[in-house]
Amino acid sequence: MAEGDNKSANMLAQETAQLEEQLQGWGEVILAGDRVLRWEKAWFPGALIGVTTVVFMLIYYLDPSVLTGLSCTVMLLCLADYLVPTLAPRVFGSNKWTTEQQQRFHEICGNLVKTQRRIVGWWKRLCALKEEKPKMYFASVISSLLTVAWIGQQVHNLFLTYLIVSFLLLLPGLNQHGIISKYACMAKREINKLLKQKEKKNE
Repeated sequence: MAEGDNKSANMLAQETAQLEEQLQGWGEVILAGDRVLRWEKAWFPGALIGVTTVVFMLIYYLDPSVLTGLSCTVMLLCLADYLVPTLAPRVFGSNKWTTEQQQRFHEICGNLVKTQRRIVGWWKRLCALKEEKPKMYFASVISSLLTVAWIGQQVHNLFLTYLIVSFLLLLPGLNQHGIISKYACMAKREINKLLKQKEKKNE
């Protein structure tokens, strides 16, 4: 068991080191984004929502086709991939890279690798469910897709995308400040109260 844990830890460290090397040119930008996403300043959440709102309002106003939107998105990604590693050291100053920043960058890369592993693990469990319990797999997938399709039919697709993107951008800060755990505990207490009340009625 210990040998398996050591092997997994070594693989995690190796994958993290590889990702650090690949993202080295983006280090300053990633750290700046991390500070914003974790709400190190009180006005960061408002800035996130403001920028997201402006971007989606611009998309709504221009109303580009799917092909145009996809082409522009890929073009911006290509420009960022080319310009950011070149301009970031000049803007942020590579000589200001400290041990604390390097440690935080290492933690971010480690979290990204762990997230990737979780996604792969969920996919493997889904495939295993398909092999072991095909009926349950079929019912779960179909019901989930029907629910998503119904939501998509009720809510405008751009507005729904805006809500999802806004939530994902705010999620790290909500988690960092304990807001999610706070409301999760409140919901859990309310559910337990309802269950206890139901048990008393049944008695």
